[in-house]
Order: sequence, then structure tokens, then C-alpha cells
Amino acid sequence: MPDTKRVNKTEPIRLNRFIANSGLCSRREADELIRKGYITVNGKKITDLGTKVHHTDDVRYRNRPLSAEKKVYILLNKPKGYVTTVEDPHAEHTVLDLIGDDCPGRVYPAGRLDKDTTGVLLLTNDGELTGKLIHPKFNRKKIYHVFLDKPVTRNDLARLTEGMDLDGESVAADAVSYTDPEDKTRVGIELHSGRNRVIRRLFEKMGYKVKKLDRVYFAGLTKKNLPRGKWRFLTDKEVTMLKRGFF
Repeated sequence: MPDTKRVNKTEPIRLNRFIANSGLCSRREADELIRKGYITVNGKKITDLGTKVHHTDDVRYRNRPLSAEKKVYILLNKPKGYVTTVEDPHAEHTVLDLIGDDCPGRVYPAGRLDKDTTGVLLLTNDGELTGKLIHPKFNRKKIYHVFLDKPVTRNDLARLTEGMDLDGESVAADAVSYTDPEDKTRVGIELHSGRNRVIRRLFEKMGYKVKKLDRVYFAGLTKKNLPRGKWRFLTDKEVTMLKRGFF
């Protein structure tokens, strides 16, 4: 599991720990980078593995600045009624209220779910990873369970995969099907589009009203064994999978 202990920023720490906390690599891999002379501290090349640094030092990998802030990755099963805009003065509840003071650092949602949408939400302070997860060009898969006000026809399911116009742009689902053959008001939909309220808008355009929307999958993450409103830290394996873009 990731090291989630709070760090005393006034005390010097081992250089390899500083590098690992930056999210660049593991401590063992950091030692190898130090040996090879790829790391500088305040402009000086460092090859001594026992070197300690302060959080205010200028530590670089091949001239790329590194931050000592420990990267934190949290999976939340978002309940209804919470907004993902963390600094909304009009919001009664934000998702950060669910995290409380148990998180060792400041985190932000990777992407957004609207107030009434539930399900898988990643929160992190890793800005580089967040960019890769939410930028359209990286095509991260998302799967939603949609509950409608009336049965969805097979013709309309086909329309979703064929593509529909939203504000002059064609948006198509990658896959869509009934989640229960006996209940055609429930549909599972897979898509990569990150446009705001895209699923609700697609169904509204066909004359349906979305009664409930639950994201069950995001970039390889699911809410399995995670009750609504609860959260957990990602495992090292999950973080590695996210960074390598396996999903």
C-alpha cells in the first residue's frame, strides 16, 4: 500500500524518498537514477545515495523539477447530492467533505460527475496523471449504469452507437446494452467522451428522462466492495496501471 504518513516538512529526508514522493519512480529506482548522475540538487549533480535534502531544495531529474509532495490517490464511491467542484461557495456538500481530515494531502477530483450522478470518482494531487485521465486524446474508458423513466427501444440503442449530434459535434457510445433483459428501462453504456452531462443529454434528445446515473467503471477502476459514500487509497498496482494507461 502507498505510504500515507504525514511528512514533517522542516526535517531533511533521504534523496531517494524525495524522488519517490514526487511520483517519478520507486525508491529503489531512484537510487539507480542517483548512481547514474541523473539527479541534481540546487544545480549540483548528486551521486551519493545517502544524501539528504530539504523540501525547499531544488531537486531535478534531467533538469525536470521534482516536488516532494507525496502523491495521493483515492477512490471514492460518490453518493448523490455531492458536487465535484471543490470550491463552490453555493454547494451544500462537496466530495471533499466525504474525505475529511484522514487524507495526508490536498486532493482534487480527476474529472467530474454532476451532483446527481453517483459512482466511481478518483481524487488525487497528481496533476500529470489527472491530465492523462481526463484529456480526450487519451480515450479513457468509462461505463455507466443508466436508469430511465421508460423502456428504451432497440432502435434508440442503435442510435447511441451510430452517433448523435450534440452542439454540432457527433457523439457516439462505444457500446450499449440492456443490463437486465427483463427491464428495458436499465441500460449500460460505455463511452470515452468527457463532455459535460453527455449521457443525460443523449437520452433527453431521444425523449427519455434519466432517473438515476451511476458510473461503475473509470479507467480500470471499479467500486467493487466499496459502499456508497466510502473511499479508500488505491493500491500500488492500481496506480501503476493508471500511469501506464492499461485501460
